[in-house]
Amino acid sequence: MSGFRAPACGSLRTADVGREVELYGWVSRRRDHGGLIFVDLRDRWGTVQVVFNPTAAPEAHRIAESLRAEYVVRVRGAVERRPRGSENPGLATGEVEVLARELEVLSPSKALPFPVEGEQEVDEAVRLRYRYLDLRRPRMQRILELRHRVNKVTHAYFDEHGFWEVETPLLTRATPEGARDFLVPSRLHPGRFYALPQSPQQMKQLLMVAGVQRYYQIARCLRDEDLRADRAAEFTQLDLEMSFCEEEDVFEVVEGWIGRLWREILDVELPRPWPRLSMEEALLRYGTDKPDLRYGLEIADLGPALAGTRVQVFRAALDAGGVVRGLAVPGGRTMARRELDDLVALARGAGGGGLAWLPGGPLDKFLSEAEQAGIRRLTGAGPDDLVLIAADRRRRAETVMGLVRQEVARRRGLVCEGQWRFVWIYPMFLFEEDAEGNLTYGHHPFTRPFEEDLPLIDERPYEVRAHAYDVVCNGYELASGSLRIYDRAMQERVFEILGLDRQTIQSRFGPLLEAFEYGVPPHGGIAPGLDRIVMLLAGTDNIRDVIAFPKTQSMVDLMMDAPGEVDEAQLRELHIRVEPPARGERGRAR
Repeated sequence: MSGFRAPACGSLRTADVGREVELYGWVSRRRDHGGLIFVDLRDRWGTVQVVFNPTAAPEAHRIAESLRAEYVVRVRGAVERRPRGSENPGLATGEVEVLARELEVLSPSKALPFPVEGEQEVDEAVRLRYRYLDLRRPRMQRILELRHRVNKVTHAYFDEHGFWEVETPLLTRATPEGARDFLVPSRLHPGRFYALPQSPQQMKQLLMVAGVQRYYQIARCLRDEDLRADRAAEFTQLDLEMSFCEEEDVFEVVEGWIGRLWREILDVELPRPWPRLSMEEALLRYGTDKPDLRYGLEIADLGPALAGTRVQVFRAALDAGGVVRGLAVPGGRTMARRELDDLVALARGAGGGGLAWLPGGPLDKFLSEAEQAGIRRLTGAGPDDLVLIAADRRRRAETVMGLVRQEVARRRGLVCEGQWRFVWIYPMFLFEEDAEGNLTYGHHPFTRPFEEDLPLIDERPYEVRAHAYDVVCNGYELASGSLRIYDRAMQERVFEILGLDRQTIQSRFGPLLEAFEYGVPPHGGIAPGLDRIVMLLAGTDNIRDVIAFPKTQSMVDLMMDAPGEVDEAQLRELHIRVEPPARGERGRAR
């Protein structure tokens, strides 16, 4: 028995007629026509029809009577043309069939929890519990193949462009990347912990110090953060770093790579160069730093039209240093009140105070004709359009209007499906506010600031621009990168502004800072998320569809029942004692 050298079920054609073959695969369907038994035999490469004739091969026919879906079998027989009129144009092998002489059941199968054939909708929890069966489904097989092709193109492209693939360790120290680390206790060093990498950030910078100059890696990264449809705790990124580069070099390499992926996999030629939007402009015009440019609905700053307004809600926001933002909905005057109420609820759910609109809204009688005319002019609203308005702190107003923009586009069918709208978000800011209003880094603390903005770094840090850039496509952030700080004094200064003391700086970043004293080339890089890129190429909006063995949004592996409990002896060996969470704490003892 040698299935490895046997022909694939999906490879047989009329040129094989008369050939004796041995096939291996899974039973997709069995049809008993009262004498002849027909079996669709499937492997990774396709399906072929096998015929069992009681006269020609009585023993094989007898065994075939017991076949059920997903039995694994070996079949030996001869390739024949199908009788005229019985061809199946829906199969690549539809002009031929195999007349079986021998049949061996290699492995039977229980009744399946869901059908493998077809495209039936199956509850995701069931799919993930039986992921090995889910991966047999045609759609999932296509996604696995697509992901393989993405990796193949990637390796070829970066080899052609002089990059070396270098592996970096999975057991390392924590690197601040904006999420919690997964920690691994050390048995040999009690009380000490490794951290699984959120990204190979410090390692790839050290590779530049080492003289590698052009590095790439298809890297596994892990972040202990809350999940969503386009995010996973374990994810894969293409990690890149280049020495002696500017932004334009990174842009050219990444546009070329993604262009090749879209060309070779989707047969789509992407126009280049991609447009660029500063982060400030993206937040103003689209309410997000990952705008979907497949539709318009641009947001306008209404402050110039309302500078002297007496409408209290607008006056209060402007006097407090906030903003008033609006967008025009084409033909929106026909929107039902229920739809407007839904948008108000969306705005409040994002932390906003609500949403106003005109004409027909509660503020019409308080706005002067000049103010209303100014609002229509700034938003470009026509006579049939409705203007939606939010007044709040700048960042909150941007968030609210960004979500409203997306929802309006979805509800009114404004998204141009089938388009690919790539954009660089550049430049970005070095610092931003965290959820508590404190200063934090915009990208990560290794990002190089604009030299001309350095005088602002102490007094007006939020205005300091950074050599940082994101790739966005159709509303998804696909990559994030920057030029790096390569001067020890500047790097330490940024750490200090972020509130780190000297001891913490040395503890977390000592090796990197020491390396910066041994001749460091200017360098920069980027890290495209391969999972999200494959997600777009596959035409799905769920990142778990493109990961072979994903976890749920609650970070549980339903197939392997992980996380699980650990033997007490193993915990003692690691000098760990488990305490159940206090009442009200997140999580639970298992």
